[in-house]
Amino acid sequence: MSSLEERDVGVAVAPSSSSAGLGVGAVGAAVEAVAGVAAMQEDVGIRREGPESDPDEPPKKRLKIPEGESGKLEERLYSVLCCTVCLDLPKASVYQCTNGHLMCAGCFIHLLADSRLKEEQATCPNCRCEISKNLCCRNLAVEKAVSELPTECTFCLKQFPRSSLERHQKEECQDRVTQCKYKRIGCPWQGPFHELPAHESECSHPTKTGTELMGILGEMDQSHRRDMQLYNSIFSLLCYEKIGFTEVQFRPYRTDDFITRLYYETPRFTVLNQTWVLKARVNDSERNPNLSCKRTLSFQLILKSKVNSALECSFLLLKGPYDDVRIKPVIYHHSFSNDTNETEYVPLPISDSVECNKLLAAKNINLRLFIFQVQK
Repeated sequence: MSSLEERDVGVAVAPSSSSAGLGVGAVGAAVEAVAGVAAMQEDVGIRREGPESDPDEPPKKRLKIPEGESGKLEERLYSVLCCTVCLDLPKASVYQCTNGHLMCAGCFIHLLADSRLKEEQATCPNCRCEISKNLCCRNLAVEKAVSELPTECTFCLKQFPRSSLERHQKEECQDRVTQCKYKRIGCPWQGPFHELPAHESECSHPTKTGTELMGILGEMDQSHRRDMQLYNSIFSLLCYEKIGFTEVQFRPYRTDDFITRLYYETPRFTVLNQTWVLKARVNDSERNPNLSCKRTLSFQLILKSKVNSALECSFLLLKGPYDDVRIKPVIYHHSFSNDTNETEYVPLPISDSVECNKLLAAKNINLRLFIFQVQK
């Protein structure tokens, strides 16, 4: 037996000796020191390495998986396939710059719109290379990969592939929010789908009297009447003798002010034997529209020809034949003369700021103009 082994045995067997007593004291002090360090680590929240992590801790705060260790595939792919701007997984189209950095469709369009407003070249937020609709292309492989990654249903909290999540939430999920079938006669109930049959069997609205239902039906008729008024107005205008339409192209320009502002203008065009021009501006010529989240477009119609008598017209703008922007039809009226040859700026009836960014991101804005000359 070696001398080291003898000393170990001496410590264990003969604790009464002075040398052994000194060894026990040193070991005890070391054990206490280690325990103190462990307690300090627990107080400051430092976790020691172990096979499991705290399940209550947010996933963003967990320690990074060391190299060589494997985590869930979807967790590792998240940072690879996410958008470089919003850092979220794309929900639709995925674009990439010339160096391969990924951007979701919404962020890509927003970057192009911001560059238009600031009169700068749009660049990739990661590598600063130039980006445009001609330089960037879609990455179909990433789009398909993202569509197969699992995600959580907001209603039942179960995992589904992203490609099938929308159908599940609309048609299959038993916890999806639904409304009573008697909503049309005023029932305000909303709840999970699996509770719908029980509610409808006990709903009191089918037993309401005719007098009680008249108020509800009156509000519905009023909303329906507004929609019908628009369609009837369009049908009436289509009966006019003089109707003209043309494709118009808004081109971007800058004002001559010290702080230049973006505006759009079309080349001169001829409709109903008269020469016209359209102008448009962003956020009613706001000083820094690029700093605003809400973006709108307004336009005015200008008569360039000289007329002998007043020209009373109705006009509206619709999307062009090859654009996907959503524009609600709104009819405007104006009486044109040599003194009043310009309309006021009127809103371009696009649905939201996302649609406005689509128009701003394009090289030109292509729309279709209809002019109806009111018969005297």
